[in-house]
Amino acid sequence: MTNFNRWLIVFAGGLMGCVAIGAMFSLAVFLDPMSHDTGWSRAGISSAMTLNFLVMGVAGIGWGMASDRFGPRIVVLAGTVLLGLALVLASRATSLLAFQLTFGILVGLASSAFFAPVIATVTGWFQTHRSLAVSLVSAGMGMAPMTISPFARWLITAYDWRFAMLVIGIGAWLVLLPATLLLRSPPKTAMAMSVENAGSTEAGMSMRDVMRSPQFWILGLTFFACCAAHSGPIFHMVSYAIVCGVSPMAAVSIYSVEGLAGLGGRVLFGVAADRLSVKPVLVAGLLIQAIVIAAYSAIAQLEQFYLLALIFGAAYGGVMPLYAVLAHDYFGQKNLGAVLGAATMLSSVGMALGPWIGGWIFDTFQNYAWLFIGSSIVGLGAVAIALTFPPLPSRQVQPA
Repeated sequence: MTNFNRWLIVFAGGLMGCVAIGAMFSLAVFLDPMSHDTGWSRAGISSAMTLNFLVMGVAGIGWGMASDRFGPRIVVLAGTVLLGLALVLASRATSLLAFQLTFGILVGLASSAFFAPVIATVTGWFQTHRSLAVSLVSAGMGMAPMTISPFARWLITAYDWRFAMLVIGIGAWLVLLPATLLLRSPPKTAMAMSVENAGSTEAGMSMRDVMRSPQFWILGLTFFACCAAHSGPIFHMVSYAIVCGVSPMAAVSIYSVEGLAGLGGRVLFGVAADRLSVKPVLVAGLLIQAIVIAAYSAIAQLEQFYLLALIFGAAYGGVMPLYAVLAHDYFGQKNLGAVLGAATMLSSVGMALGPWIGGWIFDTFQNYAWLFIGSSIVGLGAVAIALTFPPLPSRQVQPA
């Protein structure tokens, strides 16, 4: 393939991330109107997002292994069909349990089919500018707050939440099905270059050796703590702004500002990681994230929300793609889909905690202060873990 074709795959991956992850995270916009319309508790509705991440964590390994064996296209195609079906069924749910099962389990299962297969595919295509390429794919996920979420809010205002979710489900089919045709597995020449660059021991490691290595657990635990820190603030940001007196549409715009900042952060952090190496850039981003999360507990004005959203979005958006780059640097391309799936399982547990805990905090205390304080502490823990990443002088991994 030509250089143009490689970047076309990056474009397709970003588009898929925007729609798939955007559809899942749009639940943050549905939270308030669903609670008022159905009488379901915020904690109950938020638990669907918790289920999303738990299911993603388990299913991500399977999807990653399937992608390594059969290629990414068939895996992403299956996820596309399931995602649209799940959203259509969730829009018709008449009980909280039915909604939790359809949106929580099926959407989580579908969404997990995109991250590891697509990111692993892109890393295999790029020997130079790899951090930037992965960051641009991840930027598609950052587009969701500027596209899917405002669209969902508009549909809810014009019609109702059920119609909005139905339209998003059908739209997911219309956009994602053609995009799957653009995916291609890395050519054998690119795979050979990856093996040569990574080192024969690293490239040939079995998943058993990977799971026993300290590098994997440092990677996974940093990923876990990072996601546990920002998941609650991201998911409950719209509701928190409304509680502070911000109008619903303006509150969604805060979410959009975070997404816009995340686009810039992904490019900035990707370029910086290519030039400075991944570890210092990751640590800096995690530290900024923790500080800004704490600052949210002390604000109430829309302008203050916008300012922090710019910094917060750039920080959490910028660090997320770097975990995939580190995984490739430590373990090579051969089993990267499975490695990313396993690391994503740990991060998904972290992501699962925030929505439910945030909903419980609000239901209990009628405010979100403790959510931001606790999340900031967890974020500082992510910084501490990331500082223990070993260097890569010979790019070899030693079993624990």
